Amino acid sequence: MSSFDAELPAAGMRPAIRVLMMPSDTNAWGTIFGGVILSYIDQAGAVAAHEYGCTRVVTVAMDKVEFHQPVHVGDVVSFYGTVVETGRTSLTVKVIVEAERQLKDCARVLVTQALVTFVRVDEHGRPIAISRADD
Repeated sequence: MSSFDAELPAAGMRPAIRVLMMPSDTNAWGTIFGGVILSYIDQAGAVAAHEYGCTRVVTVAMDKVEFHQPVHVGDVVSFYGTVVETGRTSLTVKVIVEAERQLKDCARVLVTQALVTFVRVDEHGRPIAISRADD
């Protein structure tokens, strides 16, 4: 995903996570830390994996994340996750991040997107096969 080809999620699509950005999450320039957004991307991906049927997953990789719009205090940020690929023990989730500008005109802007790869594991942390219904 070298180009920013994501689109805003379709109306009615349910986000995995919605968060109101607070002052404690800002950097020295008054915008939200990129690391805060990355953490929520990871969580949203895990929620999508769980909904797919993988209740215990660990993050293996996150592709290059480029921020195309800043996130501000007061923005409501939505993280949409969709499983786009599965392997024997791994699955890849596309996470799209949008911000609603609450303090301006409530416009929705596309912030970033990421592909996050997870591995399904057992209670001992060993990879196990993926199935649609958790064993």
